[in-house]
Amino acid sequence: MQNMPSLFRLDGKIALVTGAATGLGAAIATGLAQAGATVACHGNRRAATETAAAIGGQAAAFQADLSSTDAASRLFSEVIAKFGRIDVLVNNAGMILRDQAEDYSLDAWQQVLQVNLTSVFQLCQLVGRDMITRNAPGKIINIASLLSFQGGIRVPAYAASKGGVAQLTKALANEWAGRNIQVNAIAPGYFATTNTEALQADETRNRQILERIPAGRWGHPEDLAGAAVFLASAASNYVTGHVLVVDGGWLAR
Repeated sequence: MQNMPSLFRLDGKIALVTGAATGLGAAIATGLAQAGATVACHGNRRAATETAAAIGGQAAAFQADLSSTDAASRLFSEVIAKFGRIDVLVNNAGMILRDQAEDYSLDAWQQVLQVNLTSVFQLCQLVGRDMITRNAPGKIINIASLLSFQGGIRVPAYAASKGGVAQLTKALANEWAGRNIQVNAIAPGYFATTNTEALQADETRNRQILERIPAGRWGHPEDLAGAAVFLASAASNYVTGHVLVVDGGWLAR
């Protein structure tokens, strides 16, 4: 048996983190790098150059607009061309568009579903297929949400997509566990990122949210790094199909 500290090391591993330009993705990419991984840092609208530069070493920046159906394949090919393989995939890229359900446009619905769910499946399939072909173990981590469990308000596409992420995670775990590929998800609670700026700026909603969080504060992106390192490392080799909630106690209340 490995000693406990080494179980959490990622030395020699190649990790792809989508949506790593800012926020949760940047914190996850940094955490994986600190554990020893070489990280491919993806940005959706722009390459995650600042994150890659801050990490240093062999970290590299990539860009692909995952609202396009062919972007996942291009991103996968570019990362494989650069690093030769992917050992850890973190599907973090996501978006949210808010509107009343009765007014929600089909274009908005399709865009959110493409970025948050379809591209996640595409990358899981590409990376999983390659791991199976190489007969190599691997880790896939999908970023779900509290709205994988709850319905939310004025975010029907986001809630549907994140519910789908949780179920996709379980479906893939069932198929690939015997291949030594663990597929898990992290469901962040209320984190202070650009996606939640509207909620933070709304005095009433901000107060209501804080009153329900037992920890009494919004999450910081760095609060997610430990969970990602655990699920990416050998410490979680017998954990699969799980949705790990990191929410300061929100769901407990």
